[in-house]
Amino acid sequence: MMKSALVIHGWIPERGAMIHSRIHVTLRPSILDPQGKAVSHAIGTLGIAGVSTVRMGKYVEVTFEGNDVAAARAATEEICRKLLANPVMEDYRFEVENEG
Repeated sequence: MMKSALVIHGWIPERGAMIHSRIHVTLRPSILDPQGKAVSHAIGTLGIAGVSTVRMGKYVEVTFEGNDVAAARAATEEICRKLLANPVMEDYRFEVENEG
């Protein structure tokens, strides 16, 4: 599945090598977070004190075959921009790491 996304960028993966992308998608600070509010309340009912704010988000890991970090970074950017994050409400950041 990811292989076809990488071929779009002109990269055909090398077998054996792996690259990992770790993606964090969060609501922008100006957007209300009702899920975070509910979790914050639930933390209080557990008797845990001192929590002032909870913000919820998404965490996604993508593993690419090959060792072209630049192509994996470009593919990860495209995945975030076109699929995972709503640019009106969410921000994203990611790290790309070569396993080799």
